Amino acid sequence: MREVVFDTETTGRDPLTGDKIVEIACVELVKLSPTGRTFHRYVNPMRDVPDEVVRVHGLTGRFLADKPIFSDPSVVDELLDFFEDSPLVAHNAAFDRGFLNQELELCGRAPLPFSRFVDTLALAREKFRGAANSLDALAKRFMLDRDGFDLSARKGAGGHGALIDSKILARVYLELKGGKEQALVFADEPEFETSEIGQIVFPARTKRAVPLAGRLSEEERAAHAAFIAELGEAALWLKAEAA
Repeated sequence: MREVVFDTETTGRDPLTGDKIVEIACVELVKLSPTGRTFHRYVNPMRDVPDEVVRVHGLTGRFLADKPIFSDPSVVDELLDFFEDSPLVAHNAAFDRGFLNQELELCGRAPLPFSRFVDTLALAREKFRGAANSLDALAKRFMLDRDGFDLSARKGAGGHGALIDSKILARVYLELKGGKEQALVFADEPEFETSEIGQIVFPARTKRAVPLAGRLSEEERAAHAAFIAELGEAALWLKAEAA
């Protein structure tokens, strides 16, 4: 299953009062594992960037002045191409969805429906009720510094960025879904399916054309038979062999 983890940086908190996206980044996942494909753009918001926001992501109006606006094909078209029809994973998805749909509306594009989004904040609140569930708190809880993420750098001015946040979120999402073992899929093994009533149904596997050769020696077989004989006629081994 393909999913896209994404994050935005903005000029403020409310797209309906004129705040705009200044950075957007995406990480592609297949079966919960990053494929290495990413999307990253800085965006000219065509307005000022408040100092208190610059202290969070470090993106000044001067830096953004020569970047493309959101409606530029290199941003909106390539972003939607990267999204394809995949589920979109974000932390506090309502925030990012609001900004994204406002920008799409200004471009004359259709908004993305609520059903497309997966909110990792909601997943975390369900899993860790009453605990801090910010992205930084989750990254610390899952000890992502052991995976090479510099969590201390995020505490300083300009420590947040859409691309690094997307990469951290991809790792956090994997942990929220059950950890690395959830991403382990054997290439030749068919996946299980779910029935209409929610039961897991495992597909039938074809039998080997030639059975695997036994690994027991004749001496081991004889020793096993002697052991079973000592157990008497009520031995469970005899019932199992007869079944």
